[in-house]
Amino acid sequence: MKICFLILLISLSVYASKVSIIKVEGMHCPLCTTAVKKAIKTLDGIEKVSIRLNTKKVKVIYKDNVLLNDILVTIKTTSYEGVEISTEKLILK
Repeated sequence: MKICFLILLISLSVYASKVSIIKVEGMHCPLCTTAVKKAIKTLDGIEKVSIRLNTKKVKVIYKDNVLLNDILVTIKTTSYEGVEISTEKLILK
């Protein structure tokens, strides 16, 4: 029984992802959002990036092995500062 439970946990972790909402101040045009989005997508393990210019919020869905700090550092390379608003774990079905 313990082995079955362990196998279940391992298989679920393979499909686990995180979603983070990041506030990025300073973006004022579609070119700004494109630069941030392209930079984030260069990281391995990024599944989806969406940006709302009017709220200055970036939603990133990424694999469990990606560190949020790596995403924030990548945003900083585009001359913008990202601040985490929320992060939660997703189980993909």
